[in-house]
Amino acid sequence: MKSILLTLLLLTLCLPAFADQQNPGKGVKVQPARATWNTGYFQEAVVRAGLKELGYMVSKPKELQNPLFYQAVAFGDVDYWANGWFPTHNEHLPKSSAEKVEKVGYVVKAGGLQGYLVSKREVEKFNIQSLDDFKRPEVKKAFDRNNDGKADLVACPPGWSCEKITKFHLDEYGLNDHINTINAGYTASMADTLARYKTGEPIFFYTWAPNWTIFKLKPGKDVMWVNVPKIVARPSDMGAIDRMTVSGVKGAVSDPVKLGFVVADIQVVGNSKFLTANPAAKKFFEVFTLPLADINEQNTKMDNGEKSQKNIERHAKEWIKKNQTTWDGWLAAARKAAM
Repeated sequence: MKSILLTLLLLTLCLPAFADQQNPGKGVKVQPARATWNTGYFQEAVVRAGLKELGYMVSKPKELQNPLFYQAVAFGDVDYWANGWFPTHNEHLPKSSAEKVEKVGYVVKAGGLQGYLVSKREVEKFNIQSLDDFKRPEVKKAFDRNNDGKADLVACPPGWSCEKITKFHLDEYGLNDHINTINAGYTASMADTLARYKTGEPIFFYTWAPNWTIFKLKPGKDVMWVNVPKIVARPSDMGAIDRMTVSGVKGAVSDPVKLGFVVADIQVVGNSKFLTANPAAKKFFEVFTLPLADINEQNTKMDNGEKSQKNIERHAKEWIKKNQTTWDGWLAAARKAAM
């Protein structure tokens, strides 16, 4: 009888320690952020779910423009986000942030594909191979939506990194007299572009992957990736100039294709002090990854109307359940790192 009581007592004493091992983030408040583009909401929701399972008290994410996030995470006003695109976002890192901000793991390694796409019908009709072809009168006329004598390109809203790069391209390639950029809200502009395509109109747009656009407008079937005339890098991109020409891109007009944008690594970015103080969170960020196809699929669900925060949280739960073995392995690795 005494041995049984002793065993029960020992088990009782061990329970708090076991609970702490299961919940290494217990009592720690965490403030995440997320980007303003909705194609990044899914990974934010999945990462946040992981931290909650590790016991962290995770607040609603703050939605921030790129420059504001990198300032905020350096100052410790937010702890992390899962929407870092590198080297594209290097220009947003504060100069004094080397010891304050850290990139961790890869949500998608070399998954941030960016470039210009044109409706396949017009690529074949006009033999469009690069942006230089938009200097031809017949091509400009086909893509001129507002009768200003220029082809209309659906581009990025002001302040986005891609908006700056597109402007750089138009300047460098002498295209300002031939191409007019549409810099309104991207989601609305692309919804209009999809509607125009369905009625048989020519379309010309910038996009990135992961994104619902190339799930709805499939490269090789509906649209084609086109080249920039030549690779010219901004000073901030010179170190990654070899990642602007890519081989094996489905639906490209050539192989390799000169995209003109750096193929980016999507990474978690965190405040260094937060990461040091929370090894479980850091480890989770290191091992966490998402297949590009799964992000595209979820993005398409949002475009089809499942875009509320409640829907996004449900998508995250469904993905976790579908990948439960992998998920449990990530959590185990995170818990082990905190021991």
